[in-house]
Amino acid sequence: MKTPRNYFKPLAIGAPAPLREIPPRVERMIHFVPPHLEKVRAKVPQIAATVDVILGNLEDAIPADAKTLARRGFIEMANATDFAAMGVGLWTRINCLNSPWLMDDVSEIVEGVGNRLDVMMVPKVEGPWDIHFMDQYLAQLEARHGVTKPIQLHAILETAEGVNNIEAICAASPRMHGISLGPADLAASRGMKTTRVGGGHPYYRVIEDPKADGSPRASVQQDLWHYTMAKMVDATAAYGLKAFYGPFGDIADLDACEQQFRNAFLMGCAGAWTLHPDQIAVAKRVFSPDPGEVAFAKKILEAMPDGSGVAMIDGKMQDDATWKQAKVLVDCARQIAGKDPEFAEVYGL
Repeated sequence: MKTPRNYFKPLAIGAPAPLREIPPRVERMIHFVPPHLEKVRAKVPQIAATVDVILGNLEDAIPADAKTLARRGFIEMANATDFAAMGVGLWTRINCLNSPWLMDDVSEIVEGVGNRLDVMMVPKVEGPWDIHFMDQYLAQLEARHGVTKPIQLHAILETAEGVNNIEAICAASPRMHGISLGPADLAASRGMKTTRVGGGHPYYRVIEDPKADGSPRASVQQDLWHYTMAKMVDATAAYGLKAFYGPFGDIADLDACEQQFRNAFLMGCAGAWTLHPDQIAVAKRVFSPDPGEVAFAKKILEAMPDGSGVAMIDGKMQDDATWKQAKVLVDCARQIAGKDPEFAEVYGL
């Protein structure tokens, strides 16, 4: 474990100083783009205008024989559009650490993209050792190529070992931005009996007790990911990082997608992945607080400017705890209003 004095020191001579705080960006959706496809790259500027984060995907869903093409396509895509000027984050998901593409992914992207890249997403992180490796390697490359803005790291939680070590992963480096839940690989790692990518399962239910008259018993489907999401949110919040729901694989079922995203939002996630343009509007709607709740939260903050004392608002008692809840909502709304004029008007901010 690094000592407090050394935690924020650059790991290479000439590398930029690590960030002390995560930049306050709106990241309701991380939109995945397959950069090996030229026709998709051509649409990126148009898509970028509708999202908070564009991510060039190099890992799963990219065929083995297209890995090099995807990497080169991402570098071309990153340099063709000024995402920062659009207020859009630029991320990439590299191949996992035990793959033959990892070293080239990291070295060529740092050299080719440099300060344009905000976050590098790392798949299948199992412990702090994976983050320590990436931290040191990135510092060397940043120093070599004159990168002045530290590239942040975002881990994907998709193995049982990773879940077991989540707090150590969060604490591993000041580069850490956050963690996303990767339900498909995590299901396989745990031996879960489902082929779905996120969402519920019709057989994972609770059922009421038998009735005396023998009539049908009510049964309700449950959320397979509730425990893991709660653990992820607790760990990231404790270390000042962000939690995200990952992919929802059934592109056609937007209702189920919205419910899974909403569960994540209510539990404390900042956003989710979007794999198809149809999911963008869902994520934007879900991860933007309800205008009515924001209006009520503003009333609480106005009635209790410093958070002390007690106030009765619309027949409900408000105190220090509800003031903190209100501040979370209003702070989130202010960030979104600063990026999105549509919501600035709705929120009255």
